[in-house]
Amino acid sequence: MKYYLIAGEASGDLHGSNLIKELKKRDQKAVFRSWGGDLMEKAGSTVVKHYKDLSFMGFIEVVKNLPTILTNLKFCKGDITSFQPDVLILIDYPGFNLRIAQWAKQQGYKIIYYISPQVWAWKEGRVKLIKKVVDKMLVILPFEKEFYRKWNYDVAYIGHPLVQVINEYKNSGHALIPILENPTKPIIALLPGSRKQEVSIKLPIMLQAATAFPQYQFIVAKAPSLDEAFYSEILKDYPQVGSVLNETYALLSKSVGALVTSGTATLETALFGVPEIVCYKGSAISYQIARRLIKIKYISLVNLIMDKLVVTELIQNDLTSENIIKELTCLLSDPLRKERVQKDYAALRELLQQGGDASAKAADMILTFLQPTSSK
Repeated sequence: MKYYLIAGEASGDLHGSNLIKELKKRDQKAVFRSWGGDLMEKAGSTVVKHYKDLSFMGFIEVVKNLPTILTNLKFCKGDITSFQPDVLILIDYPGFNLRIAQWAKQQGYKIIYYISPQVWAWKEGRVKLIKKVVDKMLVILPFEKEFYRKWNYDVAYIGHPLVQVINEYKNSGHALIPILENPTKPIIALLPGSRKQEVSIKLPIMLQAATAFPQYQFIVAKAPSLDEAFYSEILKDYPQVGSVLNETYALLSKSVGALVTSGTATLETALFGVPEIVCYKGSAISYQIARRLIKIKYISLVNLIMDKLVVTELIQNDLTSENIIKELTCLLSDPLRKERVQKDYAALRELLQQGGDASAKAADMILTFLQPTSSK
């Protein structure tokens, strides 16, 4: 069969690549075309648009880049029409993917959404559109099934694909990168995000706080989508701070603490058992708009899934080097807090692996759904 996948972020590239691998095991004649990244390409898909050219963060940033977004939508529709897939698989990235889904439904394509948009956080009314245009929704967060139930929409909870990804990494005997082989000091990981605008805001604040902890080695996990020159400019005044590229998991596996931007990285850090502080700061206008629209209690996935404050969140004006120093000192020195965090992490892991291997389960469900469908 012919599969067309659309992912607009690094996490979507990761989950899309693992889904492609599982589909290939089950469908020997599978052909893949996608919007994604290096991982999806390595897994066997032809990537026509890279996610690093698609990622616009915040309301103001989206408006500024609207001509590019509209051009991408037009190109995508034309590319799908030329490829004529048996199924369109959408991976999160709702602003773009729901527009494509609406058009694709009118064209008669089968549409599967893998990893639900966060409609439970804001724009809940989007569920009405999802019900009309999405043939099957696969969700990866345990509370999402109950959320959709109140809208009378049956979705499948498959567990979170990160659990399997991280378990496989831990069991792989992956060689440690040189900077981590013999650290002279305990390591604190800095995960400032993958978008230039978020890194440029958050990383300098993290670095300022790092100067208060000479007894620790701080190491930045660089995003492969950003230029080396961009990081060099920010890090030039902090020669004591190290960095790694494409080795975030190796870094987390050796860290005793972490400063992490909100998003998938907060969950990855928790699944590695690393105590963390979640950091978020956006443009003032985008934040004020979001605060009025978003209806969730927490910003990190860890706290949202557990429905309580497991990890500290420093948001917008609270994200200062002084507050990081205060919270990180407590996180690193309080044994009772460390014990409580690890207990909550264990409960989180149990919740997320109830569905088993999420990528394999998703592939099975997709093929079962498509079974009656003949190739176009």
